[in-house]
Amino acid sequence: MVNADLFSGDNINDNKTGLVSKILTFSCVDGPGNRLVIFLQGCNYDCITCHNPHTINHCDHCGDCVEPCPTGALTFDDSPNKKVIWDEALCTQCDKCIDLCPSKSNPKITTYTVGKLIEFTKKHAPFLSGVTISGGEATLQLPFIIEYFKAIKSEKSLSHLTCFIDSNGSLSEQGWTKILPYLDGAMIDLKAWQNDTHLWLVGRENHRVLHSINLLAKHDKLHEVRLLYIPNKTDLLCEIDAISEYLKTLPEYITIRLNAFQHHGVIGEALGWDKCSKVQMEEFEAKLVTRLGRSVISPSIYT
Repeated sequence: MVNADLFSGDNINDNKTGLVSKILTFSCVDGPGNRLVIFLQGCNYDCITCHNPHTINHCDHCGDCVEPCPTGALTFDDSPNKKVIWDEALCTQCDKCIDLCPSKSNPKITTYTVGKLIEFTKKHAPFLSGVTISGGEATLQLPFIIEYFKAIKSEKSLSHLTCFIDSNGSLSEQGWTKILPYLDGAMIDLKAWQNDTHLWLVGRENHRVLHSINLLAKHDKLHEVRLLYIPNKTDLLCEIDAISEYLKTLPEYITIRLNAFQHHGVIGEALGWDKCSKVQMEEFEAKLVTRLGRSVISPSIYT
């Protein structure tokens, strides 16, 4: 149990805003227990295998989605630059706008203040173990997350909630240092072992990812490391010895989770790649467990 009095002296900016793509009021796969999951818009990776590509970029108001919207939920405002406006009340969540978007974006974004999000959190708090901020890449809106987590820690009625971040690990050490006092755990994706493979898959190097994992583990803030297995594309199997030796340096309480590449939500080149079957995942899992000397979590569903 967090002592809310420890954070009561922190100044909180209730008016700090964040761009929210989606909120799940219940999840049991985004951290321990029952969790409220807030997906923030925007990502600094461009993963070939991304299953949420509409969270990568911000709407550029091109308007390609306005006329095709079947319910008229998308319109232009009266400003000189003609920005796209979303009417949530008219929206049926058919996602046609997302399918049509040429910019890997989503016009259905809601701007939340910290105060508004805290009030929303309070409504669901009795049924929750914690909150998880995801994305996109959550840490691109770090100032918003810091204020939100500070507010949770300062509010006695929310002090039972743990505060987690689901991240690609690209945040700088300076950034992690700012959030650490209010962070209970982080889940980090290690998408490839070799830097060249990581660069090809996501468009960025993996040095900062490994540094983030090490830093979070050092401060007992690393909850989970996730490995994405892509048959014949990822280097996880051919580099399994090196990966295993690295993972063995992490404390054993840290969860190692295996994710199987599937086509759900994916667009472009990766739709032509082979999906990871249960047999392939079991083969990879067996080899990894043998080398690690402990269990890992593997997928329960393949779609």
